[in-house]
Amino acid sequence: MRSEKKMIIFVQLLDLMQNPNTMKKLFLYLLLGTVAGFVSCTQKHRSNVSAWEKYDVGEIVFEDEAVGTKGSEIYHSLIPDPETYIADQARLVLATLYKSPKDSIQTVRRIRYTLEDKDGISAKGGGGGSVHIFYSSRYVESQYEPEQNAEKMLFETRGVLLHELTHAYQLEPQGIGTYGNNRVNWAFIEGMADAVRVACGGFEGPNARPRGGNYMDGYRTTGYFLVWLRDNKDPDFLWKFNKSALDVVPWSFNGAVKHILGNEYDIDALWHEYQLAVGDISE
Repeated sequence: MRSEKKMIIFVQLLDLMQNPNTMKKLFLYLLLGTVAGFVSCTQKHRSNVSAWEKYDVGEIVFEDEAVGTKGSEIYHSLIPDPETYIADQARLVLATLYKSPKDSIQTVRRIRYTLEDKDGISAKGGGGGSVHIFYSSRYVESQYEPEQNAEKMLFETRGVLLHELTHAYQLEPQGIGTYGNNRVNWAFIEGMADAVRVACGGFEGPNARPRGGNYMDGYRTTGYFLVWLRDNKDPDFLWKFNKSALDVVPWSFNGAVKHILGNEYDIDALWHEYQLAVGDISE
């Protein structure tokens, strides 16, 4: 984030927040969280940070369709410049999903991000280079408690955004059906999205990791497992796993880990090793 942008955000927060202590904490959280997130996402592989900073993430269009709601008021107090914030997080996602801006990257020409007064949390839709992500102002309001957890709400909003942005830029498995009719496809898509969220510090550490389950469960269960594979088997595992969607056809979890780690590896054996390592099971 450029110094001029930081100053703009600082001034806006001064105007929005009456409590100076709260304002200072929120500003530091937003600024340091973005910087720390980028370091967290890039230090595990060889991506060129400056190259990703210049990468065109597509046109970002923010629309508040919940004007006048408490959730909208809270959102803007936490994120006074949504379009810049979304673009910054998009680059973190790209730096995790891909080795280099020269890779075969999912084309995204436009992201329309709407804050809406309806139930749910967030979801990504669209295709063909035009993406729509909605975020529920009702969810924001339901999770927010003044003073006590403004920082927690910003943390959650960032984590949800990381997940949905991953859906915008990630590759999709080939030769196995679609997200809607194939569980393996679904587990890859949702597991990868939460893996990026874990890798970028979007969950509250090990305490957010579900115990037990199966790598086919998607979301955090799969996501934490994929990050464990990165940390313990191959520091480039996440971007290689994403790329395996192009390299392994028809795609499978077992085919992907063999392609990345070697034929001697087996997905079920790796899952068992992981469960032992994190203490979910014992021999």
